[in-house]
Amino acid sequence: MTHFLRAVGPAVPHASPREAVRAGFGAILGLLAAGLFLLAPSVDIRLGLYLIAPFGATSVLVFAAPNSPLAQPWSAIMGNVVAAFVGIATCMVIADPVIRVSVAVGLAITAMILIRALHPPGGAVAMTAALSPEATLKLGWYFALAPVACGTIALVLVAVVYARLTGRRYPFRQFEEKNAHGTGDLDPIKRIGLSEGELVTILERYNQTMNLGVADLARLIGAAEMVMASHHGAGSTAADIMARDLVSVTSETPLFEVADLFRRHGFTSLPVVRGQDEFLGIIFQIHLIRRVGESSPRRPGGFRTAMARLTGRSSPARAWEIMETRIPRATPQTPIAALLPLMAEGHCEAVPVLEDHRIVGIVTRTDIIAALAHQSAQDQQEQVATQP
Repeated sequence: MTHFLRAVGPAVPHASPREAVRAGFGAILGLLAAGLFLLAPSVDIRLGLYLIAPFGATSVLVFAAPNSPLAQPWSAIMGNVVAAFVGIATCMVIADPVIRVSVAVGLAITAMILIRALHPPGGAVAMTAALSPEATLKLGWYFALAPVACGTIALVLVAVVYARLTGRRYPFRQFEEKNAHGTGDLDPIKRIGLSEGELVTILERYNQTMNLGVADLARLIGAAEMVMASHHGAGSTAADIMARDLVSVTSETPLFEVADLFRRHGFTSLPVVRGQDEFLGIIFQIHLIRRVGESSPRRPGGFRTAMARLTGRSSPARAWEIMETRIPRATPQTPIAALLPLMAEGHCEAVPVLEDHRIVGIVTRTDIIAALAHQSAQDQQEQVATQP
């Protein structure tokens, strides 16, 4: 009974309330845009200027599951359009409503798979057309253009913009796209020793091509490898490896002093504090470099001019102007296993360790590497000791 209840229970992993609100609000914006584009609520059957129910299902995919292959622009637009053509054709040749609906949906699925544009709402598009033969035949082939194509394109365009604004990816990432540095190397998390073709073969072997993109599969494998690597230090926490005697700055520290601290100590990050070590943010060395680059005019001597602005003693730039506040944070009890994936993604060079909003330490990539190397050496020594 327990197995049965688990089998019929929720299969979708837990999602945060924030993600639920993000997806729901995106669908509201998308359907509003589609409605305005199609002149809703002024329904015009002759011109096809109205909303149809399948747009709701398309919204679920493009806003709530933007990484799914079924939600990508080609699948959404072409899937709905080809399904509309199939629905129109069945209205022209089949009179019986039950047979007409069944054939329309079945042929639509086949057609979408053949053109690599499977999109579940496409089945609803074909069914919508088959259930209303009079209205469908009145519009004819134009039904595939308006409302189907126009409404789907509007939803996709809103989803592209909305994903960028809310920190998600849509369309989904490509395996060979440039990394965050603009170079051709794969992101560290995707350097797993498997080619794109081999990853495609894995997806095909396990019938997962409809559920997951190649780049996302590489990221999942890479993330799993990171977690496995962290098991070597399974008993270690942030408190075991963090630096405790910290050099910090205040939010009003001039940037020329920040630059001097980076130069003297060789740091890549500096915490920004207030009062008794109350954590405010962190400055990464790259922030200082970017600030110099942004301040530098594109002319000879521009870099020196920008540096003079930073080191100017009259009105120097301050630490608060470039510090980062939206960063991952840890406690002394945080396992190394939780920190390793953050470092591996390449977006975080150091994680502050806090207790009651006070910074008590900091963990850098160097600390993680040293901890793993130390644990690996211990494992090797234990293996040698147990050999006969």
